[in-house]
Amino acid sequence: MFVKGMLEVAREKLVTIADDARLIEAAKLLSSGTDLVIVCDSAGALHGVVTKTDVVRQISVCQGATCMCPVSTIMTRDVALCREADLLQDVSKLMKERHLKNIPVVAADNRPIGVLTARAILRVLLGDAEYEEAQLADYVKGVGYR
Repeated sequence: MFVKGMLEVAREKLVTIADDARLIEAAKLLSSGTDLVIVCDSAGALHGVVTKTDVVRQISVCQGATCMCPVSTIMTRDVALCREADLLQDVSKLMKERHLKNIPVVAADNRPIGVLTARAILRVLLGDAEYEEAQLADYVKGVGYR
């Protein structure tokens, strides 16, 4: 299966913020239940991501007004991402290698169109494996092949 088949689920998890927004705004978004906020530049393209870990790391060293810094100063810039045409198996492997729970889905112009979670991907991949197992069992039993 391809990422494109999971876009409806991915769109539900999409949360974006402008790169000049304040850290406190990102913290509010993260406290509302999302695990990943995508930081976009003025053109709407993915510029980085902010997680709860990024916010906690910054707050632990802030003094005075430094907690009001723009999210662009604390965001992760080297973002692992995927596209609609990517295979879910490849995305799952990338997430496992980089120890990620979430991964942005971007369009050809690098605009974010969703966020996939490891749990959602695994659910689909396990469903595919169960279907293939059932098909193989039916083949071995001769079911549907008369």
